[in-house]
Amino acid sequence: MMRGIGRRAERGRRFLPPLFLLLGVAMLTATGGKAMAASWPDTPLSRMRMMAEIEALQIALLTRPSATVTLEEWCATHAMASPAHVLARQSPGADAQAPAQVRADLGVGPSVAIRHRRVALTCGTHVLSLADNWYVPSRLTDAMNDRLDHTDVPFGHVVASLRFTRRTLESTLLWSPLPAGWEHQPVDAASSGGIQVPDEILRNRAVLSRQDGQPFSEVIETYTGAVLDFAPPDDSHR
Repeated sequence: MMRGIGRRAERGRRFLPPLFLLLGVAMLTATGGKAMAASWPDTPLSRMRMMAEIEALQIALLTRPSATVTLEEWCATHAMASPAHVLARQSPGADAQAPAQVRADLGVGPSVAIRHRRVALTCGTHVLSLADNWYVPSRLTDAMNDRLDHTDVPFGHVVASLRFTRRTLESTLLWSPLPAGWEHQPVDAASSGGIQVPDEILRNRAVLSRQDGQPFSEVIETYTGAVLDFAPPDDSHR
């Protein structure tokens, strides 16, 4: 499954707005979005464990409606913050026009208002995800729209009462700790230092719909290397 997903990487990159890429780089530089490389020793076992963690996160994101809830559980399970609450740090002036593809995915014409919310989803000091969210305010309640405009509550929590569903349009693995064809190659000896994790490791694009089937939001979520900001199992006592 991962290889098929990886082949769609270029299409996923093209869809992402350039301004969002610039924002992501700025946020990651300011907040330390990379995983703590020194905490993951560069050994074959550690790389396989890291790959298993990335795949576990991707599966959880693909099979559950709320990315926010998934990230909170991820943060709690890996003891990355206490309490493990996710906040949506908004980017001021996020007013990008909705791409034509977004309008088509949401089933709305050019006369229907679509709002844009750009956020960094954080848990404690970790920037776990950078997200662009286009949503149709007329398909939400007034109270929901007010919270989205004036609070840092994540979108998934704001619209939770809709009991929404999630349809993934693209899921792109941007990086793997295992080189291509690793299973057919000799196992390398451990190297000094830790695994160098890039700023971006996974990207999803999805549409959220109400229980009546009407779509109300499209999201592009880029998950950062900071999702691996936890210590791997200690094998020194085995």
